[in-house]
Amino acid sequence: MEGGCGGTEGGCGKKQQPRQFGRSLTYHHHQGHRLLPRWRRPQQLADEPRARPQAVVLYTTSLRGVRRTFADCSAARAILRGSRVAVDERDVSMDAALRRELQALLAARGRAFSLPRLFIGGRLVGGADEVRQLHESGQLRRLLEGAAGQDPAFVCDACGGVRFVPCPACAGSRKVFDEEQDRALRCADCNENGLVRCANCSS
Repeated sequence: MEGGCGGTEGGCGKKQQPRQFGRSLTYHHHQGHRLLPRWRRPQQLADEPRARPQAVVLYTTSLRGVRRTFADCSAARAILRGSRVAVDERDVSMDAALRRELQALLAARGRAFSLPRLFIGGRLVGGADEVRQLHESGQLRRLLEGAAGQDPAFVCDACGGVRFVPCPACAGSRKVFDEEQDRALRCADCNENGLVRCANCSS
């Protein structure tokens, strides 16, 4: 009987090996799971936006006063257009409020004012150099996942791609007549150029 038990114990010892092997598989599975973040980490920027943004906003200028700035804005715009995503482009030269808006966003992040500046999902990506680097490395496409798509050839019927239209309240004159005061007043609906942002292609 004891010999049988010994044989049984020896048999039990052999039966425990598959359980040990199963634990070994579990161990390697967790090891592989921990390797994934280490593989991704070198690709991430210090101030990288969320992987699935809600909006893509590009601050630019249409003024050619500084050639390098204008060229950088054009390059960033072309890269995003080639990515086939809808971009809310905000031309700070057309509206002083947009310039103040960008200044506040950058100041809150301890960044100096410069153009262009790209935000994805409310997070700062960077300027033209960062956009080029992300595009060349293939990371930009990943960051733009979840953004609304748009044909690169799309041109807004309302504004012709300018992103602004004459103010409907004052027809771009920046003046409205107040009957109670019997005089013309500054229109409160438009900017300093008598324009409002196009509702069809601006977020």
